Amino acid sequence: MHTYSKTLLGQQLHDALHANRVAILGAEPNQDALLDFACSTVAGLSDLPRRMECRFLYDEQGSKLFERITEQPEYYLTRTEAALLAAHADRIREVVGAATLAELGSGSSTKTDILLRAWLAREGVVRYVPVDVSQSALSCACHQISAEHRAVRVVGVHADYASAFPLLQVLSPALVLFLGSSIGNFSPKEMKCFLSTLAVSLNPGDFFLVGVDLVKEDYIINAAYNDAAGVTAAFTRNLFARMNRELGSDINLNAIQHVARYVPAHEQVEIAARFTRSQTIEVASLERSFLLEQGEEVQTEISRKFCLERFIPYLERFGFSTEQVFTDPKQWFALLLLRRTNGSNGGRS
Repeated sequence: MHTYSKTLLGQQLHDALHANRVAILGAEPNQDALLDFACSTVAGLSDLPRRMECRFLYDEQGSKLFERITEQPEYYLTRTEAALLAAHADRIREVVGAATLAELGSGSSTKTDILLRAWLAREGVVRYVPVDVSQSALSCACHQISAEHRAVRVVGVHADYASAFPLLQVLSPALVLFLGSSIGNFSPKEMKCFLSTLAVSLNPGDFFLVGVDLVKEDYIINAAYNDAAGVTAAFTRNLFARMNRELGSDINLNAIQHVARYVPAHEQVEIAARFTRSQTIEVASLERSFLLEQGEEVQTEISRKFCLERFIPYLERFGFSTEQVFTDPKQWFALLLLRRTNGSNGGRS
């Protein structure tokens, strides 16, 4: 954990939540964002198979494109989850009680507005802490929520998950939100690390609300990640446009083909950029270059799908009890409301 986050930023967050104003804090003020991007790019392109960290998809343009993805008719995840939140927000508030709402990967916070209204119906003042790597999306969401709900004290944190975890102790009693099946973007190793760290960052009695996309027919899943309008394809290409702009990579974007395929054996969608002609990708600041042959792919993201009969017991190994499970009539998506218990074995059993 970052000492800065545990002390100065934690105090700043505490103070901001008790002030009647909108604030956006940064968990890593001295981090060189361009160097971080460059180092991650070099590390990912040095791997075989080649890959990129999905967090870099969400620059300002990428965040806007993702919001457009959620509006596509094939992309069932957002509207199904929003319907579940609308149907069960009051019950979630009843189970959780008074608490600060903290959201990891908050984006536009559109769906969170449903929960905020349920909290406002029972409380005079509500505290909301959205956390996101996109400063532009975070700023827009914070100011919009503040304008619409004067009784919501909103403090954004511009950070990744790891930097935000130490702040959760400041927020207790808390409900941590992780919506959109973002948990599906983690590899098994990354998920274990995420859940272990989250568990030790929460106090007993704090809650965790996670949205998960469920295993279903292949054609439904494949259509969601290959929308007819090509918005998801533009989202994939935007990562490489960002590399050109920020890293001087000189990539021919017309030579990039979006590829997304559901692999039932792994219960995950594998998303990649396929190069239709040979390209040399430059990372000028680190004096590195990579030759990608025609037909070669760079993985940009995975999206795992879940079976509740296996996933719920897995979550409980980390010291969570399952308080409520909400699913839609088609069993396409689920919201899991979990409570941090008094003990945890760290997911090792």
